[in-house]
Amino acid sequence: MPDEHPPSADAPDASNDPYPHVGRADFPAMEERALARWADEGTFPASVEARPAEAEYVFYDGPPFANGLPHHGNLLTGYVKDVVPRYQTMRGHRVDRRFGWDCHGLPAEMEAEKDLPVSGRADIIEYGIERFNATCRESVLRYTGEWEKTVTRQARWVDFENDYKTMDLSYMESVMWAFKQLWDKGLVYEAFRVMPYSWGAETPLSNFEIRLDDATRPRQDPAITVAFDLDPADGDPGPMRILAWTTTPWTLPSNLALAVGPDVSYSLRRDADGTVYVLGAEAVSPLRGPVVGHHRGRRVHGQRPSRAHLPSAL
Repeated sequence: MPDEHPPSADAPDASNDPYPHVGRADFPAMEERALARWADEGTFPASVEARPAEAEYVFYDGPPFANGLPHHGNLLTGYVKDVVPRYQTMRGHRVDRRFGWDCHGLPAEMEAEKDLPVSGRADIIEYGIERFNATCRESVLRYTGEWEKTVTRQARWVDFENDYKTMDLSYMESVMWAFKQLWDKGLVYEAFRVMPYSWGAETPLSNFEIRLDDATRPRQDPAITVAFDLDPADGDPGPMRILAWTTTPWTLPSNLALAVGPDVSYSLRRDADGTVYVLGAEAVSPLRGPVVGHHRGRRVHGQRPSRAHLPSAL
């Protein structure tokens, strides 16, 4: 029977095309099909059960705070935390992966303060620590569903049913047990460390916690130059004042001393009123008036600075 619709002369000859027509790939759909197959077949738990218990490889990653939604940083580190256990599984190890929740620290307390009519340590004590802790326990598990959905969607294999929380008594006791082992081995010592401090929460802060309010963002700090009168000494070319520059002017009321470099060269510049200012030899350009001398920092060592005021020579 003749073809009622013969091919157009302009149509490409499919028989001569070496590349088959495969259409456009729908990658999100392919990913969702793979996730559904893993869930239906129990691929992840099967990969754990198939390895012997005596070949255990322990992998507990640092848990996120559960009272916030996952962000790109969590997703990026999540891939790394998935690759390592998968690699060890392929090497024949049994890798139980329990998802964890960090329930301690300021994030939980800050979230609870938003939900309650309290702000700061004094308000919390008045409100009641037990009541406040109960609100914290509720807030830390507020977004667990969103976390499980996001982590599963990124194809990370981890056990959510047998998760652990840092507020669990068993977890806290295990931390104290580990610390006791370090103590028994003589690996614990007392030292001093400079720490950021929150006057509102009345507690030291971790490096993570100081980033919660973007406190480490670049900023323009105030700076002032202050002149300190020096007690007269033999050989002075006139009333002496030493200049000090600071970006923390709020510390000046409690200032107890000035520091000079014993071998640093300082210039003496006379102002119109006869006052002689002492400042670094390489920093004389902002001042008016003639240079009347130079000396090393040890020349003023031991002299007592007294009254402080803003210099008129700047």
